[in-house]
Amino acid sequence: MNEPYAATTTELLANNGAKKAPAAFRAILGEKIGMTQVFHPKNQNLYDVTVVKAGPCPILRVKTVESKDGYNAVQLGFGPTKEKSRSKPELGQFKKAGVVPLRHVREVRVADPKGMEVGQTVTLDGVFKVGDYVDVQGVCKGKGFAGVMKRHNFKGLPASHGASDKQRSPGSLASRRSLGRVMPGQRMAGHLGATTTSTIKIEVVQVDLENGLIYLAGAVPGPRGGLVTIFETVKNKKFRTDVVKSAAKKDKMGNVVAGKSPRSAANPGAKK
Repeated sequence: MNEPYAATTTELLANNGAKKAPAAFRAILGEKIGMTQVFHPKNQNLYDVTVVKAGPCPILRVKTVESKDGYNAVQLGFGPTKEKSRSKPELGQFKKAGVVPLRHVREVRVADPKGMEVGQTVTLDGVFKVGDYVDVQGVCKGKGFAGVMKRHNFKGLPASHGASDKQRSPGSLASRRSLGRVMPGQRMAGHLGATTTSTIKIEVVQVDLENGLIYLAGAVPGPRGGLVTIFETVKNKKFRTDVVKSAAKKDKMGNVVAGKSPRSAANPGAKK
């Protein structure tokens, strides 16, 4: 974390005239704080969670199909920064939206931008709640130059029978002598990591509205202090549903037994 974010949710809302984005817009930018453990409020199991400082995110621009952009999208900003860190065109965009200079600007596609206006603010309150499933997108950690065993999960060559320093080599590259070249897409050693990655269907375990923190089950892409984008999941199941077990007793055939144990009901003549 290079610099703490000075502006709080209350300050940004005050600067923007306390205008909130529509509740139908379910996406927010955040900063990955780190990982910890909390007890799940439903089953009281201990969960490994990632803590994300989410929002506030002012809306800097709204793109529509009817405009010259040709598609529907919303530009969000996150993380106040100094003016000297941004270019003059960017400062002009921030001034037009009526917000302070921001460190991160990301664009989110939407199906219908109706009700969204420049200057509105997306906050954690009302966007996500405990039990929701979300998708988290970020830039994963860079690993540098990596071999094929680390990069592509190669098994490696045998370490016996006279093999010398060949255990981690990739093996043969070309397919046949007549081809005379290596085919495109051949898995080889190279740069690993530092790519945009999405983790799908993560459960929201806890939400701290006072501090603007959201606790997500499991790991999310990126290092501590990295920018992540949290969306509503693309999967059909959007939130957690708890299965309630029935207290009624049933026999082997699945028939409900009232006042008797399943064994005695199945064998009426059995000795007690």
